[in-house]
Amino acid sequence: MDDQIGLTVVEMTNAAYQGDLKALYVMGENPVMSDPDSNHVRAALQKTFLIVQDIFMTPTAELAEVVLPAASFAEKEGTFTSTERRVQMVRKAIEPVGNSKPDWQIIALLAREMGYSGLNYKDVSEILDEINRTTPIYGGITWERLQKNEAGLQWPCPDISHPGTIYLHRDGKFSRGKGYFHPISFKEPAELPGKEYPFILSTGRILWHFHTGTMSRRSKTLNERVPEGYVEISKEDAEKLQIDNNEMIKVTTRRGEIEIKAKITHKVSKG
Repeated sequence: MDDQIGLTVVEMTNAAYQGDLKALYVMGENPVMSDPDSNHVRAALQKTFLIVQDIFMTPTAELAEVVLPAASFAEKEGTFTSTERRVQMVRKAIEPVGNSKPDWQIIALLAREMGYSGLNYKDVSEILDEINRTTPIYGGITWERLQKNEAGLQWPCPDISHPGTIYLHRDGKFSRGKGYFHPISFKEPAELPGKEYPFILSTGRILWHFHTGTMSRRSKTLNERVPEGYVEISKEDAEKLQIDNNEMIKVTTRRGEIEIKAKITHKVSKG
């Protein structure tokens, strides 16, 4: 891999819009929905050669010159690593549908066609073998051990005799002795509230849907639970604007507007 620091997601979008990013390979992501200023993102992606690898035709995939059909989590084997550092094996329930393939196979085939070597894996166990060799904290999390341990193993796990690390920093003790802080310079947000648009609008999460809804919005059960979105507003702002709970309101920004249901809550601060 390149040892130079690359562009952030937002910087990639700006570079594509300016014509400096000639091609973009998007895998399992939906920037048209998830990134700020969707109109700007759409315009940027239409100026570059776009390849999308995903399990559904997302709004981002609809803009692509090439769409590579990926297999879903239920159609491939591998591992999941949770936020508690737990690595668990995943076994496929069904074979990949149609022409879809696991992500690693698509990448390996593409690399082979481009003349790159070293990606001739026969299965996912060989990929984990490489991770074991090159990433010390995963050294003992082998395919064989995961097959025997449904609960998985938590990194750091440096060798096959190590049981895994349940508590990373136990009893308040850090491996380096103390916490490590980086001083940073304050940078103003790209936009601030003003007279015409006096409120801060931010995104949030709900229990029943995740990310841009690429998968969860296709679930009948989840859509029955939460069929529509909503905007949360503080009690003070709702009273000032004479908005009732569950009332349909129009939210307008510098880039567009939407009619949506209001939820009055103490979780949101005034403004």
